[in-house]
Amino acid sequence: MMHFDFSFPTRVHFGIDVLERALASELANMGNTVMLAYGGSSLKENGVFDRVTNVFDAAGKRIVEFGGVTPNPTYAKAQEGTALARAEHVDAVLAVGGGSVIDCCKIISVQAKTPDDIWKLELEQRVLPEDGLPLGAVVTASGTGAEMNAGAVITNEAISIKTGLLGTAPGFAILDPKLTITVPRMQVISGAFDTFSHAMETYFGASDADNPSDSIALAVMQNTVANIRRLLADIDDTDARGNLMWDSAMAENGLLKLGRATDFQAHQIEHQLGAFTDCNHGQGLAIIHPAYYRRAVAAASSKFARLGRTVFGVTAADDQAAASDAVEALSAFIEECGLPTKLGQLRSRVEITPELLRRVADTTNLVTSGPVRLSRDDVYDMLLECL
Repeated sequence: MMHFDFSFPTRVHFGIDVLERALASELANMGNTVMLAYGGSSLKENGVFDRVTNVFDAAGKRIVEFGGVTPNPTYAKAQEGTALARAEHVDAVLAVGGGSVIDCCKIISVQAKTPDDIWKLELEQRVLPEDGLPLGAVVTASGTGAEMNAGAVITNEAISIKTGLLGTAPGFAILDPKLTITVPRMQVISGAFDTFSHAMETYFGASDADNPSDSIALAVMQNTVANIRRLLADIDDTDARGNLMWDSAMAENGLLKLGRATDFQAHQIEHQLGAFTDCNHGQGLAIIHPAYYRRAVAAASSKFARLGRTVFGVTAADDQAAASDAVEALSAFIEECGLPTKLGQLRSRVEITPELLRRVADTTNLVTSGPVRLSRDDVYDMLLECL
């Protein structure tokens, strides 16, 4: 394993009906004025908004509402939130929602503390922020693991780029499986597949043999598959939802990435697909992964074989055969989940054409730490296959 420094920045409050107790204990350290950020109207319709604001009222805190954060959060929305935070002299930020809301708030937190444009500061000047408003997260839709790290995936619509920025890591996160119960079935499953993808892509990054990060990643993948199948049988299974919430956090809290490089090539391709189409992230990954891994399987047959045997019960004794079986087992699992297998099945704001896919390929970040190195033409050919 390579050298690493590691710490857990986030306090986690996990459990059924933990919301009020945990939030009350954390509000004492968030100042007098707190921005309450969320997505659409569902938060008010399902009663979670009232539960949160009742805790604020009891604590004597002033709330500044910031709603309308969309899936695939935009840089413009983060800047809108920043302007509001500055104008209202916000002391802290509370994100209530899924990964999109949390990621948007990570950028609001750091942008509110610096006059420099964060996009230019990080991606052009390569300077990382050192300060931000205190941030907390109440997770109502799991899958991204955003609640336990500082990374934020943001779409800059002006230049059609969707990429990662570094923001503020939540100081605390509240994970109550019951808060996810009204999330639509397909959103739950696609979010869980995103978790699976995080663990799988980390596992296929460059590493030494028999390292603990690989073993933890395999355990997270195995557990994610088991609990997705439980939800396919009973979508209201709160125990399964709770297990998937923790799988999501484990996949992205840094443990799986220690002492290794990572292979997030499928994610990089999907990010640009999302930048141009605004498609569902987990569904895009479900389409891309099998196509990518059919290109990578020969270069990492032993790792694919181990995944196949551990996660999907592949029985072939020969590693080459087991590796191929693993990719096909993944493809079959995606179909079992009811996730799309072709780009034409995605809900998109524009028609997905070969010309659009050429633009996706030409703007995709190419990863060098995976089993194979793709060219932009390779990415384009692969996307055409997915069409």
